[in-house]
Amino acid sequence: MRRRTGLAMAGVAALAWSEWLNWRWSRTLVGNSEGAVEAVVVLGFQNPQATANVVNRWRVRAGLRSITADRVNESATDSATDGAHDTRVIFSGGATGSGASEAQLMADYAKSVLEFDGTVLLEDQSTTTWENITNVIPLLEDVDHIKIVSQPAHALKARAYLRRQRPDLAARLVRADDYRPGEWIVVKPLLAVYGLWKLRVLKPDEQKISP
Repeated sequence: MRRRTGLAMAGVAALAWSEWLNWRWSRTLVGNSEGAVEAVVVLGFQNPQATANVVNRWRVRAGLRSITADRVNESATDSATDGAHDTRVIFSGGATGSGASEAQLMADYAKSVLEFDGTVLLEDQSTTTWENITNVIPLLEDVDHIKIVSQPAHALKARAYLRRQRPDLAARLVRADDYRPGEWIVVKPLLAVYGLWKLRVLKPDEQKISP
């Protein structure tokens, strides 16, 4: 009985720890930049299949829910009047083997399955996170705030890379809606451990939670 209780407590502690880590990562290296033009950058995951896999489908959904709510509701009106609000969704990721690029597969899922009809841009050459950032920079020059979407650890790594490559654009980073309590709950402890390993390349000041 004690053994079962101990295992249960350890499991609860692991889940709480992983939730806290992901919550923290989602709030690191982001600010409160405001403005009319918004970019949501969705990073791809290795996808040799002919359609978006489960990870990329989740990232697309997280990207679309990251669009500021009033932009979804008012985009049609604004585009017909003064263009006050403008959101572009950028799917970033190259091809695995000879198949379609991660960016194309995510865009297809967003349009055909989720019926997203907003502005979509593709960056389909990247094979690493560093390249993701390098290659989307030209698509971010004129935006007022930037959201990077992926699993929280990966998104933080990408924000740190933007900070290294273009500090002026990194100042426009704001939080995406890519962390919600309970999502990926079964594997979240493993994702947390993997995230810590991947984030070992970041400097201490790149891992401080934003005020």
